[in-house]
Amino acid sequence: MSAHAAPGADAGEIRRVAGPVVTATGLTGVRLYDLVYVGEAMLPGEVIRLEPSAVVIQVYEDSSGLRAGEPVAGSGRPLEVELGPGLLGGIFDGVQRRLPAMAAAGGDPFARPFVERGMQIPALDRTRRWTFEPAVAEGERVGPGDVLGTVAEGPLAHRILLPDGIMGEVTAVQAGPACVDEPVVWIAGSPLAMLRRWPVRQPLPSARRLDPETPLVTGQRVIDILFPLARGGTAVLPGGFGTGKTQLEQALAKWSHADVVVYVACGERGNELCEVLDELPRLSDPRTGASLMMRTIIVANTSNMPVAAREASIYTGVTFAEYFRDQGYDVALLADSTSRWGEALREVSSRLEEMPAEEGYPAYLASRLAEFYERAGAVTCRGAGGRTGSVTLVGAVSPPGGDFSEPVTQHSIRLAGTFWALDTTLARQRHYPAIDWRRSYALYELGGWFDSEVMPDWEEQRAWALDLLEREGELLEIVQLLGADTLAAPEQVVLRTGRLLREDFLQQSQFDERDAYCPLAKQYWMLTVIRRAHELMAAAVVRAVEVDRLAESTALAEVGRMREWPPEEAAVRGDALIGRLSMEFEAL
Repeated sequence: MSAHAAPGADAGEIRRVAGPVVTATGLTGVRLYDLVYVGEAMLPGEVIRLEPSAVVIQVYEDSSGLRAGEPVAGSGRPLEVELGPGLLGGIFDGVQRRLPAMAAAGGDPFARPFVERGMQIPALDRTRRWTFEPAVAEGERVGPGDVLGTVAEGPLAHRILLPDGIMGEVTAVQAGPACVDEPVVWIAGSPLAMLRRWPVRQPLPSARRLDPETPLVTGQRVIDILFPLARGGTAVLPGGFGTGKTQLEQALAKWSHADVVVYVACGERGNELCEVLDELPRLSDPRTGASLMMRTIIVANTSNMPVAAREASIYTGVTFAEYFRDQGYDVALLADSTSRWGEALREVSSRLEEMPAEEGYPAYLASRLAEFYERAGAVTCRGAGGRTGSVTLVGAVSPPGGDFSEPVTQHSIRLAGTFWALDTTLARQRHYPAIDWRRSYALYELGGWFDSEVMPDWEEQRAWALDLLEREGELLEIVQLLGADTLAAPEQVVLRTGRLLREDFLQQSQFDERDAYCPLAKQYWMLTVIRRAHELMAAAVVRAVEVDRLAESTALAEVGRMREWPPEEAAVRGDALIGRLSMEFEAL
């Protein structure tokens, strides 16, 4: 975001202030979604409506204290973010202001617990020097998307790409240390720096979109086995208060097979966000051994921050994700939560006196959500080299009272390819992740990948698990009415197996180092053991063996300790446990 108004920009004055919405007059020549500066404090804002004699602006800061007659200046540009080295590990607000730098500039944090209004600090550090390693030489012809060079940033090679609208012959290259705003390559005599800017509401272009055929492996059994998410796909994660949305998103940030994680805290409680900011730097990245923060970007807008900046934070985060996608990386964007984003839209819409739709949300809520989710995808990147990258988008939803029929949840479900429904009852039973297998689903066809890359009967095992859980749910309804003694022995076996699936397979603790992440091969063997145990129990009751005697099996008790297996020993231990189960049950 530019720190100053553009030279010669049109100037106007404030006529009316209604919360974050300011009406200005005399501001001619501005366009919709242009960035403007409001008041003597130069508060940043965005044009959201053009009227014949006035301009309506949403201000990204607290507007208290603004007076009619104060100046308003246009910047001549839309709301943009700065892209370049220095993003990874950064903590920004919704309009890309570096929060740690702003806190340091504000003096004593105990005397000033909040960031002062109107502070303008460059989004990317202009003093830090990065070692630029050129990937082009003088005389080469380059076009948009070509890699000009790389910079080592944390565990990644940060690729510097040629921006849009520029092509031609490389006339000079400057290798070595440089700041982000210093020229490193000259194209047809024009200097180019590592820093570039891009409007947040405009998607970054790609060469071609790809079909979502590869899963984003998360290490969470209930997700990878039952409801997998495609790399470049979308998932919605609705749940009431206390169902573990934030905890699950943190698990995805730590364990998912993504090169870069963008975490957008949109309107969340300050204490929750403080926990995230405190914990993430201390978490060890399982892929590199370094701090997880080294490949994470946080866009932080707590519930007490200005509502207009909350609305912009979603676009800021997805622009960061697209930037690293274009470099050829797989990015996971975690938005927590889109409900707070929808509330921001609703508040600004009410200030504009727009006609409300259902539950007071604006009529364009569905289209805004669609614009956001459509920016996910796996793509072939522009430029030479045939790079591919992806943005996988997970949006948490906080429906009031856990009511999934409210507008934000319903519109999100229609747009997402995977639906993880968090259940309050499961959370109260301390069953985490509290994903309800009876309501969740995945629309992506990923069985072929799992069958070819993990085991040839992966999809068959998944279908069996879903079917058995469905049968168990039907039987539990009968048990609640008539009692378990009314069930036949084969049906009691289904209940036993369902309990094994729920408690020993789907349940997973993030506080257990051996169970927080489960590789695909180990997931397969755990499910295989449970399925084989079910088949052996079913065969035993046919021989008139009582179900209670089966439950006394010592080998069956070992099923509950499968999560402790070392991943590299899962196949050997799985085969051995199946052998013990077979011997014990056949001996009855």
